[in-house]
Amino acid sequence: MPEKENILSEMNDRSREVFRRVVEGYLETGAPMGSRTLTRNLSEKVSAATIRNTMQDLEYLGLLDSPHVSAGRIPTELGLRMFVDGLLEVGDLTISDRAKLDATVGGNDSDVSKKLDRLGSALSGVTHGASLVLTPKHEAPIRHIEFVSLSPGRALVVLVFADGHVENRIFTPPPGQTPSSMREAANFLNALAEGKTVSDLKRLMETEVSTRRQEIDKLAQELIESGAAIWENEGADTERLIVRGRSHLLDAGGESEELERIRNLFDDLERKRDIAEFLELTEEGDGVRIFIGSENKLFSLSGSSLVVSPYMNADRKIIGAVGVIGPTRLNYGRIVPIVDYTAQLVGKLISDQA
Repeated sequence: MPEKENILSEMNDRSREVFRRVVEGYLETGAPMGSRTLTRNLSEKVSAATIRNTMQDLEYLGLLDSPHVSAGRIPTELGLRMFVDGLLEVGDLTISDRAKLDATVGGNDSDVSKKLDRLGSALSGVTHGASLVLTPKHEAPIRHIEFVSLSPGRALVVLVFADGHVENRIFTPPPGQTPSSMREAANFLNALAEGKTVSDLKRLMETEVSTRRQEIDKLAQELIESGAAIWENEGADTERLIVRGRSHLLDAGGESEELERIRNLFDDLERKRDIAEFLELTEEGDGVRIFIGSENKLFSLSGSSLVVSPYMNADRKIIGAVGVIGPTRLNYGRIVPIVDYTAQLVGKLISDQA
């Protein structure tokens, strides 16, 4: 069997056209493409038997599959990858789609998080998939920190930043915490935090807590160390994943097995699992990347595809990512320019607010 990179180049014109039309038909309808349908559309007039032989050859190469006996063919993951890499024609962003996305970031509203929420909803609406927007870490100086007990196993840390931004983060505190230990922990941190970002405070705490153990009681010390773990947990907690349009995935689901894969995807998104890896997916380049089915290491259980692009700040540093998740039969040619443009919008929005 030829190497993946050489499969398309070694096809003759007929095989290439049959392959392209099978994939395009599948992406449009989700249904297998049969030989009789193809005979009506091919530029070359050939018999249905000839087309069936060609499709068998493509199946042997691992590009097509037959879901049922005597049915037409659908592309495999390898086939979709070959199509995306070698035959995909990326369209232009339509005036209508551009207007819907632009409308979400206009106006006098200075709340960036609300604009990103609206942009995520608009991105889901125009692509009919689930949209993901990974926002950057908030790096403004801290003005005030407070711990609030919610229940014996849950506590809230409230971070108020100098620019007016407020974040509430729930975490599991060490056992035995009292209102007194929470106040003491907050007072200790507030004495250190003035003028510091979250990252600065994390680094400072690692030395201060160990050198000033005598100044705070054991419960407060445990709370501070526990709080530190949720503020800067491997980069995952201070980033925010905005997910919109989950219902589009359910609409696209058909059989019970497909719906179960989508539920697994929902579980992944609810837990924000591997959120740091979502950004890593984009760091090999500044363009749009497409992950099909099992290529997508974040949501491989879902049988979905991810179209993702990083966005940058004014210093051309990658600080977040924008993506769309949908079934593997996404309209890639239409969605790629939409994701690309949305990433540019987010980058400009973040840079303008800096």
